[in-house]
Amino acid sequence: MEHPHKGRMTRDGIRIHEDGDFVGMHAAGELAATILDKVAPHVVPGTTTEKLDQLITDMVEAAGAKSATIGYKGYKHASCISVNHVVCHGIPGPKTLKDGDILNVDVTVIVDGWFGDTSRMYVAGKPNRKAERLIQVTHDALFKGIEQVKPGNTFGDIGYAIQKYVESNRMSVVRDFCGHGLGRVFHAPPNVLHYGRPGTNAILEEGMFFTIEPMVNLGRPETKVLADDWTAVTRDKSLSAQFEHSVGVTSDGVEIFTLSPSDMYHPTYL
Repeated sequence: MEHPHKGRMTRDGIRIHEDGDFVGMHAAGELAATILDKVAPHVVPGTTTEKLDQLITDMVEAAGAKSATIGYKGYKHASCISVNHVVCHGIPGPKTLKDGDILNVDVTVIVDGWFGDTSRMYVAGKPNRKAERLIQVTHDALFKGIEQVKPGNTFGDIGYAIQKYVESNRMSVVRDFCGHGLGRVFHAPPNVLHYGRPGTNAILEEGMFFTIEPMVNLGRPETKVLADDWTAVTRDKSLSAQFEHSVGVTSDGVEIFTLSPSDMYHPTYL
């Protein structure tokens, strides 16, 4: 039986989804995660970010899905690919990846009207120790945030868990970008901050869908957006990393919609 309180909006404008909606989100999330799995072997020194984006474009099409980013505010690509000190929204192009480059690949697909949004880190060749540590801390910070997702907790609890963990590792959390609600739309309330105070902001309720996507810098948190109006970089040119999952609040916790089917969510260092 569907819950009578589902399908409504909260005071904060956050949609409460119905039980059946979880199925749609899982399908969209699984496709996005599968595409990122299939990209992994192609991330090698000598390739270009536009080649990776073309692969992603072809995979979205082959799946009979739609890219949420092509045409979004004039954007022309099926992914954002952010290399080294690019924080987010890097535009695929002819730049060749070098050994040791780290990159975030962010993909959003639409399957039967549902949006699946996820990103993860990759390494071309072998990372240096600092980059490896940054990737690990960012990955673990995301999961510290996800651990806080259950009814009765707040969005401030999520942000605080991420910020506390990152700063205890002497890195910084980007404040200029945040996670967001999603479902049958790409971006909706709430803004999911990756920093904050426990017990603040909206209370989590069963049926809320949103992304958690912390960006973590080795240096200071400040960013700036380049003249292309998309690419965000660290002001101090320090390395940046990001991981993103789409999640839904359940009656007793959380479901992650974008888990990697091949367990390739974290780059493995050979």
